Amino acid sequence: MVADPSPLFRIGLVAVLEHEPGLAVAAEADDAAGVIAALEDEPDVAVVDVDLADPGGLGVLEAARRADSPTRILLLAAGESSAPLYRALSMGVGGYLAKRNEADRVCAAIRAVAGGETVIDERFQSGLAAEIRLRERGERPALTEREREVLALTADGGSVAEVAGRLHLSDATIKTHLHHAYEKLDVSDRAAAVARAMRFGLIE
Repeated sequence: MVADPSPLFRIGLVAVLEHEPGLAVAAEADDAAGVIAALEDEPDVAVVDVDLADPGGLGVLEAARRADSPTRILLLAAGESSAPLYRALSMGVGGYLAKRNEADRVCAAIRAVAGGETVIDERFQSGLAAEIRLRERGERPALTEREREVLALTADGGSVAEVAGRLHLSDATIKTHLHHAYEKLDVSDRAAAVARAMRFGLIE
């Protein structure tokens, strides 16, 4: 199955997969709830955008693990952060690729993941190594300036819409920054993210 919030990307990927020998698309979704529902039909592989709306690609992975689903998850990421990959590996992800890969690479990854392999895009490997070193040394998470800014405004009580308005960004972009901050801080909600960011001195 294929899950991506962008209709253009999703339709394009489905069209590619439908023309690949041995591959067929059993279902599509534009949010995490749609993926979780489709897991009941046990597709071999779910190709999921890591930045799906709540609970996100990692939330889908966690739901699949809790349900003991045989479906293997291949996450696609538009960003460069390796923090989601670190958590995804701990939850048994089947693969993690950059969305800008060529179609042939994605198809090859799907086949490999379906066969039980774990596929990690080399673009994220140096970042993953750095993330592991940071965590091993117990150092504070490396939030971007924008992630700290969004968390600080959230700590002041701002809603997603209010923060988006103040920063002249879309609601979806603010949610993406929050998700990345959660992943780096190893938390699952805004209250915990704010508390941990304050503890590390990342926001005041």
